[in-house]
Amino acid sequence: MSIEATNVAKKRPEFRNINAFKDLTTYRLPMAGVVSILHRISGAIMFLLMPFIIWMFDTSLSSEISFAKFKAAFNVGMLGLPGFLWKLVALALIWAFLHHLVAGLRHLWMDINHAVTKEFGKSSAIATLAISISLTLILGAKLFGLY
Repeated sequence: MSIEATNVAKKRPEFRNINAFKDLTTYRLPMAGVVSILHRISGAIMFLLMPFIIWMFDTSLSSEISFAKFKAAFNVGMLGLPGFLWKLVALALIWAFLHHLVAGLRHLWMDINHAVTKEFGKSSAIATLAISISLTLILGAKLFGLY
């Protein structure tokens, strides 16, 4: 190799920030990024629905009468809202918990094994989505009385 060839540096890729108004519609987020954003959303859903979680727990354990009231909220409705809507809120909470759990386990696995490669990130993100959605569908079918 000549000295001239070693002095010519390779053109490095140029990175820039994306413009939220122009580039956001065309930006293709990797699957690991989608799972990361959903992990944050699921945490926010669990936080915001904490009063509902506490109410469900308290009502279901207080007495037989309060448990019947709890079941009636999901079957007939409560506070002017139909039972179907309360079941959808519970289903959103089920998804949030399961996704947050599975994505958290994914992060722990990556931290323990130092598995931070692009390929593992994509495959584990797809597995996280598949596991959390399939478990949500199974528990949602039970919630809506399909089995």
